[in-house]
Amino acid sequence: MKTLFKGGQVVSSSGVVGMDVLVDGEKIVEVGEGLSLDNGNIVDVEGKLLFPGFIDGHTHFDLHVAGTVTADDFATGTKAAVKGGTTTIVDFATQYPGETLMEGLANWHKKADGKCSCDYGFHMSVTDWNPEVSRELLRMMEEGVSSFKLYMTYDTQVDDKTIYEILKRLKEIGGIAGVHCENSGVIAALQEEAVRAGKMGVLSHVLTRPAQAEAEAVSRLLRLAQIAKAPVLVVHLTCEEGLKEILSARERGQEVFAETCPQYLLMNKELYELPGFEGARYVIAPPLRSARDEEVLWKALKDGQIQIISTDHCSFTTEQKELGREDFRRIPGGMPGVETRGILLYSEGVRKGRITEGEMCRLLSENPAKLFGMYPKKGVIAPGSDADIVVIDPAASEVIRAEEQLQNVDYAPFEGLNVQGKIAQVYLRGEKVVEDGKVLKELTGRYVARGKYSL
Repeated sequence: MKTLFKGGQVVSSSGVVGMDVLVDGEKIVEVGEGLSLDNGNIVDVEGKLLFPGFIDGHTHFDLHVAGTVTADDFATGTKAAVKGGTTTIVDFATQYPGETLMEGLANWHKKADGKCSCDYGFHMSVTDWNPEVSRELLRMMEEGVSSFKLYMTYDTQVDDKTIYEILKRLKEIGGIAGVHCENSGVIAALQEEAVRAGKMGVLSHVLTRPAQAEAEAVSRLLRLAQIAKAPVLVVHLTCEEGLKEILSARERGQEVFAETCPQYLLMNKELYELPGFEGARYVIAPPLRSARDEEVLWKALKDGQIQIISTDHCSFTTEQKELGREDFRRIPGGMPGVETRGILLYSEGVRKGRITEGEMCRLLSENPAKLFGMYPKKGVIAPGSDADIVVIDPAASEVIRAEEQLQNVDYAPFEGLNVQGKIAQVYLRGEKVVEDGKVLKELTGRYVARGKYSL
C-alpha cells in the first residue's frame, strides 16, 4: 500500500522545504516536488509541518525504585509517547548486582516485548563490574545495545576506577556511556545536615543537590574520559556550571555529548516552594535549577552545544510521592514527560523564536538517531528510511490537561499551559497510529537493534 503526503513542509536539520513524501509499506521511497500517485492513499498535509518521528533516548518505564514502581509501564508509557509524536524510545535495562548483562537485558525484554505502541530499544545500566561483565559488553553490542548507563550517585553508582575501566572498554568496542553526574558524597553530607536541622520538607531536595555537586561530577567524569580517551554523554544537564565543564573538555579536544530535558528549559526551583506538599510533584534528580540556568540552556541549544533533548520520563502518582511527605529523601524522584515533549519544544521553542524548526528536528530526531545508532533508518525523512512521520498543524492550539493525558499519572507538570501548534497525525513505519490526539493503533512497536554511534 502506497501513501503520498501531498503539499506539506518537510523538516530536516537543514530547515523546512515544501515537498511531497511517497511511502511504500513501511519505508519512504521518494521525497520531492510534484509527486503523484495513481493507486494508493493521498494525505493532504497542506500547511502542515512533517517532522521525522521523534526519538526519546531517556525513559524509565516499569522501573522498581524508591520503594515503589513507576506509574507508567511500557504499555501506558509508549502509548503516551506515540500520541506525543515519539515513534521510538530507548529505555534503561538494568543489570542489578549479581546479575549478568544478559540477565538484565532479558528482564527488560520481558517487560517490553509485545507491550509497546512505538518502536523501542534499550541502553544497559551497568552496576556490577567484573572481568566477565567486561567480556559481556561485546555481546550487548551484538544484541543491538550500543549505549550504556553509569550512575555517579544512588545505590546503583559505580566508583571512579570502575567508570574509567568501563569507558576504556567501551572505547575498544565502539560503545558509548551516558552518565548521571552528581557528587554522591556531598549530597549525603548535605542531607545529613538537613536532617539534623529538622528541615525535612520538599525544599531540602534542591538545597541538598546543588548545581556545584552536578558540575563537580561532570568535571570528574570528563577527566576520567580524557584519560580513557573515550567519548561520553552527559545526561540530563541542568546548569550553567555543568555546561562550562563540558565546553572546557571540548576545548581540550574531547568528544563530549550533552542531553537536557524540557523540565530544565521551562521550569525552575521556585516550584519547590509551593505550599503544602505540591512541590513534590517536581522532585527530580538532578533538581530544577534557576531561571538563569533555563536561559543558559536555551542558548546552548541554539549554539549547538547540547545535542539532544530527552524526557527522563519517570512517572509517579501523587499518592506515590506521598511516600516522602515526612522525609524529602523518600520522595520518589521523577516526572512524566513523553506525551508533551514534542509540542512543548515546538510551542515554547520554535514559536517563541528560541530555536528553529530545523534545530528542533536535529534535537528530537536526527541527533538521537545518530547518537544511538539508528540513523538513517530513523531520524530523517528520506528515501530508504522508516516512514516514521509526525504531522504538526501550526495553526492549531491546545491546553495541556491531566484529565486528557494518557500518561498514567493524576497530574500534568505543565497543567493549563496553552501550547501553539498541535500534533495532528503520527505515522509509525507508514501506518497511521495517531490522529487528532487519539491513538488508533496500539502494541505495534518493534524492538530496534542499534548500531554504533555516528554523531
